[in-house]
Amino acid sequence: MQPTDEALVEAYLESGDEQAFRTLIERRQDQIFGYIMGMVHDRAIAHDLFQDTFERVIKAMNDRRGSYTHQGQWLSWVMRIARNATIDHLRKQKKWSDVSSDEDDGRSFWDTLESDTPSAEAELHRMQQRDVLNTYIRRLAPEQREVLLLRQETDLTFREIAELTGVSINTALGRMRYALKNLRGMLDEVEVAPAALIGSMEGPTSA
Repeated sequence: MQPTDEALVEAYLESGDEQAFRTLIERRQDQIFGYIMGMVHDRAIAHDLFQDTFERVIKAMNDRRGSYTHQGQWLSWVMRIARNATIDHLRKQKKWSDVSSDEDDGRSFWDTLESDTPSAEAELHRMQQRDVLNTYIRRLAPEQREVLLLRQETDLTFREIAELTGVSINTALGRMRYALKNLRGMLDEVEVAPAALIGSMEGPTSA
């Protein structure tokens, strides 16, 4: 049975077990890098931001006065650092703008939007799916793209995503819903089967 993230964190913090920390990074690096890459669309910059993220992570974990506490949410904590590093970069490049959560009127978007369950369609090759999706994910509004990437690339729940991005859970759900609807619309325009491409992204909607 594989050790949990927190067990690996504990081994590193309590006894300096470098192998435990390497295992932790190897387990989560694709998720964290995938989010960063999806936000900046440049592999070299994504590598720099990934490196910056883990420099901050290591510093905070080795500083007993640092920001990490034992809460069983290591990935969520690291994603907050990755998000801050990424948004700092995007703001410098003037490609990011904060979006107000004023659209949240207390109702769930899952209740107000029509059902659009896709019909069954033939699947495309996995790599082709990824290439096509990446092209259209880049065209989404920044706040929609971020929630979709956080959901797609990490194990975070919508509640954790809402806390990470500083919005209500209804707003996070709404952004995901709009992202999927907009992706379907773009794929429909080029006559690509949307269900085969994004059906797996929807997953469970529980918080």
